[in-house]
Formats: sequence, structure tokens, C-alpha cells
Amino acid sequence: MMKLYLSASVILVLILFSCDSVNVYSDFDKKTDFSNFKTYAFYKKGIDKVEISDLDKRRILRAIENELKAKGMVVSDNPDVLVNIFTKSREKIDVYNNSYYGWYPWYYGYGYGHYGPGYGFGYTNVSTSTEGTLFIDLIDARKKELAWQGIGTGILSYHKNIDKKEARINEFVSKIMMAYPPELEMVSN
Repeated sequence: MMKLYLSASVILVLILFSCDSVNVYSDFDKKTDFSNFKTYAFYKKGIDKVEISDLDKRRILRAIENELKAKGMVVSDNPDVLVNIFTKSREKIDVYNNSYYGWYPWYYGYGYGHYGPGYGFGYTNVSTSTEGTLFIDLIDARKKELAWQGIGTGILSYHKNIDKKEARINEFVSKIMMAYPPELEMVSN
């Protein structure tokens, strides 16, 4: 019985740590020269349409601003790039069942083990969480075309602690912005 509790504890810890990750994907226009992007501005029309609280919008935009400044970009009234965001979320349900049905070894008395029908007792665990996705779009201001898009998906944490909530937002943005600018593979002829 102690092994069952120990195994369940280890699995729970692994699940909790795996939930904290942010999966990142990015896409970009290969014809874009990202080294020309030195200035940016936020695309207010697009950001105003995002259906999250204004407080969370400001947290996301501050995090993006910090990341772009760290990459050497500056805010401008005549930007090279317009920054837009979009969010979506969905309820995620995980079911874990560790009951065992089938054949397994059983022993009696002296001699060799035998196989027989068996049923292992277990438990079923159901958990729900909210999976959120943050899209960060960088739009070429001159061409009015999407140049780069970063997408981060992970479990959202609804913390009463504002510092933890802000840290999670910063983690999302930081991991997404690691993919910018994209590294183009040099093709040799």
C-alpha cells in the first residue's frame, strides 16, 4: 500500500511540474529582413479587441516591451513594426486511471510462479485546468503584412497573488520572444 502512495506522489509531482511549461511555436515570412526592424509601436485597434482584463493586457504589453527593449528595439511614432496580441483559452480535462486488468504472475507455496487472471486495484484521478494561448504578432508597418508570429501555450494559473500572476505572464512572453528574431539557415551554393 505504501508503494501505491509513493507512486501516486511521484506521478502527481511530475504532473505539477509538467503543467508549468510553456510550449512555443513561431512562424515568419522568409523574405523579411528582420535586421531592418529597429522600432515598434503597439497596434491599439487589435489590442483593444482582446477579451481579457485591461490589467492583464497591460501586464502582457509591459512584458513584450521589456523583451523588445532587451533586443535593442525602441518605441516610435513611425515604427518599423506594429505589435499585436491575441489570446484564447480552453478548459482541459485530464483523466488518469491506474487500474490493472489482465494476466500477471501469482505464486503459492514452493516452486515456480504461475500466471493467472488478476485484477489490480487502483484509482481514477480527474483534474481540470485552463490552457491558455498567447499570440504575439509583429506586423511590417510599411507593407501592412504579418512578418512574424510567436505562439505560447500553457496552463494558466489564476493566482490571487498578483506577483505570481505577473511572473507567469512574464514567463509566457519571455519564452515566446526567445524565438524572435528567427534564425534563418544560411544556404551555401
